[in-house]
Formats: sequence, structure tokens, C-alpha cells
Amino acid sequence: MPMPATVAAAPRPLLPGLPRRGTAPPRGRWSASAASAASRGVAAKAARRGVREYVEAAREMVRRPDGGPARWFSPLECGGGGGRLPGAPTMLYLPGIDGVGLGLIRHHERLAKMFDMWCLHIPVEDCTSFEGLVEYVESAVKSEGQRARDRPVYLVGESVGACIALAVAARNPDIDLLQSLSVFLDLVPEPFHLTTPQLLNFLTGNFMKIPSTIVGRGFSFQEAGQALSEITTSLLPSLMSLLDVLPKESIVWKLKMLRTASSFVNSRLHAVKAQTLVLASWNDELLPSREEAERLRDALEKCRIRNFKDNGHKILLEAEFDLATAIKGAGYYRRSLETDFVSDYLPLTPDEFQKATDHIRMLQYIANPVMLSTLPDGKIVRGLSGLPKQGPAVIVGYHMLLGFELGPLVTGVLRSSGIHIRGLAHPFMFDKKKEKIMPDPSYYDMHRIMGAVPVTAGNFYKLLAEKHFVLLYPGGAREALHRKGEEYKLFWPEQSEFVRMASRFGATIIPFGVVGEDDICDMLLDYDDLMKIPFYDILDRMLNEDGVKLRTDSTGELKYQRIHPVVAAPKIPGRFYFIFGKPIETRGREKELRDKENAQHLYLNVKSEVESCMKYLKEKREKDPYRNILARLLYQMVHGLDAEVPTFEP
Repeated sequence: MPMPATVAAAPRPLLPGLPRRGTAPPRGRWSASAASAASRGVAAKAARRGVREYVEAAREMVRRPDGGPARWFSPLECGGGGGRLPGAPTMLYLPGIDGVGLGLIRHHERLAKMFDMWCLHIPVEDCTSFEGLVEYVESAVKSEGQRARDRPVYLVGESVGACIALAVAARNPDIDLLQSLSVFLDLVPEPFHLTTPQLLNFLTGNFMKIPSTIVGRGFSFQEAGQALSEITTSLLPSLMSLLDVLPKESIVWKLKMLRTASSFVNSRLHAVKAQTLVLASWNDELLPSREEAERLRDALEKCRIRNFKDNGHKILLEAEFDLATAIKGAGYYRRSLETDFVSDYLPLTPDEFQKATDHIRMLQYIANPVMLSTLPDGKIVRGLSGLPKQGPAVIVGYHMLLGFELGPLVTGVLRSSGIHIRGLAHPFMFDKKKEKIMPDPSYYDMHRIMGAVPVTAGNFYKLLAEKHFVLLYPGGAREALHRKGEEYKLFWPEQSEFVRMASRFGATIIPFGVVGEDDICDMLLDYDDLMKIPFYDILDRMLNEDGVKLRTDSTGELKYQRIHPVVAAPKIPGRFYFIFGKPIETRGREKELRDKENAQHLYLNVKSEVESCMKYLKEKREKDPYRNILARLLYQMVHGLDAEVPTFEP
């Protein structure tokens, strides 16, 4: 069944760069699930849409001789706009040397909800020059920029497509562009020496990595073996037939173009002003993507890189990679001229929540958190039944060393109660320049995916206005990066910061306490110790200069919110204990709490409640027979690893 050039959908106005939806007659329909019934079993379930579907669709698109020109199409999965977010920006996908335009086939359904998506198809026999392709894409970008002046245009490109995207950005510095690129290079393999396996890798990546994703996902070895056999026997002939359809001469032409394109773009990198996200595969068998990503980050003004240690050359087709999640994690998704971390936030998907859970799985296992809450009548119970069912609410509490409590708190509450907590986070986590200092530039991506926003009065206001549960740490970085002997000490401002804002929306204030950091590690070097180390002051300046300063008008310890590493030694793990105090209602008290004195009184009451919560937990944990990890392991050996381990009686 042939692949349509466009999807038959309700037309909407577009300027000349892109076709109107529904105006081009479809040549037929094609479904990415058109594999055999047998192969749609375990393998399809594990690998989802990927190389197999890409190969089948590519064969259908190029099986008829077509000398060009290049054209835009929208995949069936992306048409109609059903479920698409209001005001979604346009995304233009620019293919690599295959030119087919289906490199995002794994991501179509997800991206279609976030973007108005179009893909560039360059026919096999089309010999349009690189400059000609740049002009063609540029016309589409300009028309979209004119059509929706208040929205960005996204360009996603790999190899040749990445070069086109950068060239368009360099030629149009005033257009609001965001780019997601698979790395391009000067160092391209000599095309006349490419072997058949190398051609396969260029077109599809390391497709034999796909079966590895089956193991460890609940499939038996027999099922995994069956899936591997089906993929091997059905995919290899398809790949070989794809090479018949995409002749070597065409690929050689594209590789020559890639050399030209790389030279063209490298001389113009200084002119690129667009936000750029570079996706670097550490297992790229053909190109040194990791090194090239570092070079681009240094050369481009607004560039972020994301490293993927387990992916290969064709990262967009490989399992375990989600482009939408990568864009969200980098903080690059927006629907207007400026990023709005509240209105542009996209809810978690099940896969993203699973990744967040996996991210803290080891900490969750060794700390085995206990969560308690307080009912309106003051009774303390295990579980979260004491939390209000609806927002807005402000959850206020103690910030544990290095924020150890954040992951178990946010994921635990979401899993148990369905309440999605949005955190007000330090601006350091959103600073692109500071990423260069971090060992892993994606270190804070999961926080952004989970809904953290920079701590500003405006973001606090917006979250409460949308009735969210907002997590607030008045002690901030000073509390999370405390000195030796300062565990469980609050570093709160003297004056109320959140009470009047909460009362304006009738938000419920929920004080909470958490203990357990002293049960998992001993601090060896704090900030005072680090400053005594020769040359540490250089790193200190790198971490703290040119960043957003918080509470510069404060006095005392809270004024010095320096970002710094902490050196700690692990201990035989104890346990984390959380308790949510009795909810404090502000609904109907807005007039009363406008008075600074009344607001200050409530603020001090909340602080006292947090201190009482921690005092309660420190006393009660002494009576927990399963505080030590060894006791918990023995219990789980008898009752099962998933059994809830008992604790003290509240």
C-alpha cells in the first residue's frame, strides 16, 4: 500500500512554504503496523515502531522512479490535529542521507500532540544541491514565521538535515528557531569505500541492538529468543531490499553532499543564534558524535548537548530514546516567544514516570521511605490519606542534604495518591552555562520533566492559579548544602514569603518534615573545608558567578546561598521518614492574612510545625525495628521483595 504524500485532513491556512493539509490527493494509505501477525507479538511489543516499520515505509515511498523535486509531507499519524495542544508550534523534520523523511517514525504519535509536524522527502533520483535544499527549507521556515509570529519553528535534522538546519539558522538569525540535531561532521567516511554493512548502518543504525531491549522487561528467555529470531529473519531481507531501492550511487551523492554541507556550515557557525539541542550517541560506530557535540556546544551561542551512552548512529530509530522527552528535559519546549515553565509544561507520560522511578530506584531501595500524614482531627496515620484531594496547596518543609528527599517524595506521592507536586527550584538547574561544569549536562533533566520550575514569584503565582500542589523550600540551597553538624536545622527567612500568596488563592499550607540523611552518609567536607583547598576558589567562581542570585537582600546565613559540591562517605543505610503535618487552611482568610503581622504569625506557626514534625520523626524512628537495612532485607527475604516493610506505630 503506497505511502501518501500528505494526510487527508481538514485544510488550514498555510503560506507557500508548506502544502495545505488535504489539498494533495493521497496516493493510498500505509500503516506502520503492517507487519505480519506473528512478528507483532513479543518483538513489536518490546521494540515498538522502529527499523522494521521504517524500512517497509521507505520501500513504499521510493519504489516508483521519482526525479524530484523535494517536497513536504505529513505522516498519517500526525494528521488531523486531534489531541494536539492549542497553539502547537511547527516542527520540520530534515532527513539524513536516505532522504526518505521517515526518520522520526518511532516518535510520530507523540510529537503530533506537541507539534504541527511536517517531514521533508528528497526523492532517490533528485540531485538538488545543498544550497538548493537550504533555500527550499528556508522558504518554509519564513512562511511559518510569518503565519505564526508568536510561535517558534522547530527544525529536527540528522547528518545532511542537521547541516541544512544550521545553514537556515545562520542565514536567518532573526527568526525564532529551535533545533534538535543528530551530529554532523567534516569527517565523513570515504563514500567509494563503503561496504554493505556500513551502508546498512548509515541507513538504519545498529539494528541488532533492538532485541536487547526485550530482555529485562518481563519477557521470558523463550519469548526473547523467539523475538530475536523473528526480527533477524524478517528484517535482514527487508534491509537488503531497501539497499536495492536506495542505490549506492544515490547514497554516494548524499555523502558527497554531506562533505560540502559540513564545510559550508562550519564556516558559518558563528552566525547561528537559534537555540540548539545536539543529540550525541556514544556508541556511534561510524562518526565520533561525542567529540563533535562538544565542539558544537563551544561554537554555538545557545547550544545544549545531551549524551546517550547506549545509542548508536541512528539514534532517532533506536529503542530507549524518546525525542519528545529529550526536548522536555532540556527545557526547550515552548509555544510562544519566551519559555513559560508553567503553561508550556506537558504532563508526565507513563514511560517518563517509569524513568523517573528508575532514576531513584537504588535510593528508594536502600532508604525504603516511610510516609505518614496527619488527618484533620490531628491523628497521624501511615500513608497519604491526610493530604487534601484538590489544590491549590503549598507543601513547605525541610530540604535534606543534596535534596536526597526530592525523588522519593515526588514520585512516592504521585504513585500513592495521584497528586503531581510541582517544585520551585533553584535557577542554577536551568542555567545553560552551568551545564558545561556538570559531569553530565542532563543531570537536572528529570527535575524539569517532573515539573520543576525556576523559583520566582511569577511562577509561584501561576502554579497556585492553576490549582497545583507546589513544593517550596524556604531554606533553599543553604539548607540543602548545609555545613557539618547543621542537619535538621532550618534556614528560613525572618519574614514571611509565601503566606499571603497562598491566602490569595485560598491554598492549603501543608508543613512536612523528613529525616534520614544522617542514616545514609557522613559529611567529610563541607563548604568551609572546600574553601581551604588550593585552587578550589576557581571552581567556586565558576559555579556561582554570573548566575541568578537569590535573597541578596537577606541578612545572616540565608544571604550566602553558594552552590558547591559536598563530599560524604556512605554508611550502612538506615531509613527515610516523611510526615505531612496537619493541613492549614487559608481559604476565607485572605483579608485577615493581608495584614503583615497576621501573616507573620502564621508563617512562624508553619515553621514551628516543620520543626515539630522532624522532632517527632527523630524520636519515633528509634522504635522502628526495621530502621536498619539488614533487618529490612531479612523481612523481604521472607515476605517478598515487593512487600511493604513495617515500621513504628504512629
